[in-house]
Amino acid sequence: MGMIGGGPGSFIGPVHKMAAELDGRMRLVAGAFSRDLNRAREAGAAWGLDPDRVHPDYGSLIAAEALRADGVQLLVIATPNHLHFPIAKAALEAGLHVMCDKPATLTLAEALLLRDIVAGCGRQFGLTYTYAGYAMVREAREIVRRGDLGAVRKVVVDYSQGWLAQPLERGDHKQAGWRADPATGGEGGAIADIGVHALHIAELVSGLKVDRLCPDLSSVVEGRLLDDDCNMLWRFDNGAPGVMVASQIAAGDRNGLRLRVYGERGGLDWSHDRPDILTLNWIDQPTQVLHAAAPYLSAAGRAPARLPTGHPEGFIEAFATLYRDFADAIEGATPRPGAGVPGIEDGVRGMALIRCAVRASRAQAGWVRLDEAL
Repeated sequence: MGMIGGGPGSFIGPVHKMAAELDGRMRLVAGAFSRDLNRAREAGAAWGLDPDRVHPDYGSLIAAEALRADGVQLLVIATPNHLHFPIAKAALEAGLHVMCDKPATLTLAEALLLRDIVAGCGRQFGLTYTYAGYAMVREAREIVRRGDLGAVRKVVVDYSQGWLAQPLERGDHKQAGWRADPATGGEGGAIADIGVHALHIAELVSGLKVDRLCPDLSSVVEGRLLDDDCNMLWRFDNGAPGVMVASQIAAGDRNGLRLRVYGERGGLDWSHDRPDILTLNWIDQPTQVLHAAAPYLSAAGRAPARLPTGHPEGFIEAFATLYRDFADAIEGATPRPGAGVPGIEDGVRGMALIRCAVRASRAQAGWVRLDEAL
């Protein structure tokens, strides 16, 4: 694989590399890691790459690798949002598979164009909605799918961070800087950075789609251009209500993602703080606590595990599960139970959520349909 972005100072670039290489299915061999070629070369040297395969930009990388018999087959996009679409378009049209950070693009219009490109190119396109790779998230999805809870009646998802409780973007904080700038981050702030994760995991596990929403987005930190706190009511396509909170100004919180799904007979509770545990609360039975990799889990819940039960697996492993599934898809291998990589349709829904929530909140429009954005 090759990588665009992800160089010195990046959080997600090294994560992509570690995750992709964890199972021995992929290897990073080329990159354009920074607009500063010296910094790009620094990253390439640290990762043991051939200096000739470290490039100044994505166009140079794609062109050079196309001339090699051992050229890259997959391009990873680990850049700010405004570069996702042009890089993905160029890579797919050059015959490369693409794994892209979320959200899919800068704008909904770009996501819709990208959907058409993916449909016509015959290549795989994946999005790193990382939490879809956790074993107990997949077990939760299977429990709901089997009907163990009965019909889904309510979904609550809370994604709470505090790292932007201060105006870091006014200094030299690279990660805060591009996220808070509409030119590089898009029209959404927290809704685009973590709200799309909340939507994806809620729909993935519940098996439902958000039909309508009532959003209240705020820019709490004075002078901030994009939202940093999101509170939202949902109504799913089966009529069930939902609640979503996504905040990056919850001072003291770290990466507090929590999902609860309630059915007719009980509810499930999964938290990123303890990702190897899934709690089931029943109306008329004792609470059950399920553990990752245990033999009593479904095939879908067991398949992502690399270690015996009791040995914690975390963020890198969940990320790696998406890459393992992606490798299977590229090679045409039989999918593992419960396997699947979020794709362009998930990306389009995320971008529709951003547009719909930002504009409806600004207009104080109350309840609006998600598909009005499409």
